[in-house]
Amino acid sequence: MTEKPTRVAMIDDQALFRSGLALVIGSQPDLLVVGQAADGSDAVDLVTRTSPDVVLMDVRMPHVDGVTATRTIGEHFGERAPKVLVLTTFDLDAAVADAIEAGASGFLLKDAEPEFLLGAIRAIASGSQVVAATATKSLFERFRAEQSRTPGKEYDRLTEREREIMLRAAKGMSNAEIASAEYLSEATVKTHMSRVLAKLQLRDRVQLVVYCYEHGLL
Repeated sequence: MTEKPTRVAMIDDQALFRSGLALVIGSQPDLLVVGQAADGSDAVDLVTRTSPDVVLMDVRMPHVDGVTATRTIGEHFGERAPKVLVLTTFDLDAAVADAIEAGASGFLLKDAEPEFLLGAIRAIASGSQVVAATATKSLFERFRAEQSRTPGKEYDRLTEREREIMLRAAKGMSNAEIASAEYLSEATVKTHMSRVLAKLQLRDRVQLVVYCYEHGLL
């Protein structure tokens, strides 16, 4: 049985950029462009009409920006909300950190290679985080500088093994890499990760990285 393609929607005020993205994404058999919008004010309507798995969101738009639109999608759809991948022109755009706090699962620069963009969409859809490599350290250092605090009772609920796996994941290690380092199966690592996210009440690995920086664990 053939798996259903990942449904992708785009919100960007540049029509030519959206058209280019649509051509690149539409060339892939496992990806399907289901809708487009020119401003964040149309985010809820677009998601309602097209039921995307992933939304590519421009961080800066003239009326409703990507940060506000990302937060609105999360608040409106809750657990049914699609994953949001923020696109930005600037390497260290401060608004990107705000977008991640608002619920985005990662971000990419607009000049990323097409293959990297396609890989990022697939990664986001599968539950991984995607953060432009050149900006990762500076981005998350901001969280530590602004909000560093002692972990609360939720952290105390983690077992020692769960804490080890959490820190490895927060440092960017994949499940396979963690499994090798911890002498575990990938399935066991995945189970531990699910428990970590549930105990800390986090949505995905991006929020996990933010949590670790906020609490001085990295």
